[in-house]
Amino acid sequence: MTDSPVLIHHRLDGRGGVSPDGLIEWVHLNVDHPGVRDWFREQAPDLDELTVDALLADETRPRLVEHRDSALLFLRGVNLNADSAPEDMVSVRLFLSPNRIISLRKRQLKGVLDVQARLLDGRGPVSVGDFVAKLLGSLFDRMEPTLSLLDETTDTLEEALLDGADGALREAIVGVRKQAIVFRRYLAPQRDAIASLRTAEVSWLDEHNRRQLMECYQQMMRFVEDLDALRERAQIVKDELQNVLADKLNRNMYVLSVVAAVFLPLGFLTGLLGINVGGVPGVENPYAFEIFCAFSVALVALQVWLFKRWKWF
Repeated sequence: MTDSPVLIHHRLDGRGGVSPDGLIEWVHLNVDHPGVRDWFREQAPDLDELTVDALLADETRPRLVEHRDSALLFLRGVNLNADSAPEDMVSVRLFLSPNRIISLRKRQLKGVLDVQARLLDGRGPVSVGDFVAKLLGSLFDRMEPTLSLLDETTDTLEEALLDGADGALREAIVGVRKQAIVFRRYLAPQRDAIASLRTAEVSWLDEHNRRQLMECYQQMMRFVEDLDALRERAQIVKDELQNVLADKLNRNMYVLSVVAAVFLPLGFLTGLLGINVGGVPGVENPYAFEIFCAFSVALVALQVWLFKRWKWF
């Protein structure tokens, strides 16, 4: 771990790039660094303790907190780090004011790195409001392939169910529903936070920024609606799988019941004739076994005819 909690430090020049004398400062910090609270005391003494505590909290949910002409904005992005589950979403905490952006993270978030790359390439945000809009756009761009893959997985499960029900599908269906539930847990409040930010009374959001946020809100609405649809589709696939497996089990049990019903009288007769007492018919008749076999075949044929007549099968 480095001696400083600062991961990124730029000044926006207002033209999409960075400049040492830029009017807007952006600092990106590591929340887990032991010196991060000292950094706030030294570099941002105007922030009160409640604001710092909120930014450094162990767990955060997407939300917006306004205070005068500044705001705290908490967002989440998909986890695209190696050996990580995408639904284990990574948080980014933002303090936004007219000439300063302070962002913090626990784990690397590629959406933030995208914004930095655009700044260094001269195609980055030109204002605080534009920074928020471009960060949201980058988070969504990273999020969409993951949600599309989840949708394709659901399509594959539906096709697999049509090809033939398999108990192994149940685990895959549960995995899809779990991912959709976890994604929605964070994206639904993130949608509400964007809606609140769009109407926030702060000077660093102009009309163009609010239109950008409206587009972000619409995209987030679509994500949430898609996740709701995915959960419902996964539940339908699960119910249909259970119905198909139950039908298969019932069909097998029915066949076994018919077989047992056919052989029940034969078992009774063989058991009766096999008792070791006197008076068993046919003991002295050399053709008794053949007669009994023919009688058994006739009895089975009669049973099958009766079962079909009664529509038992």
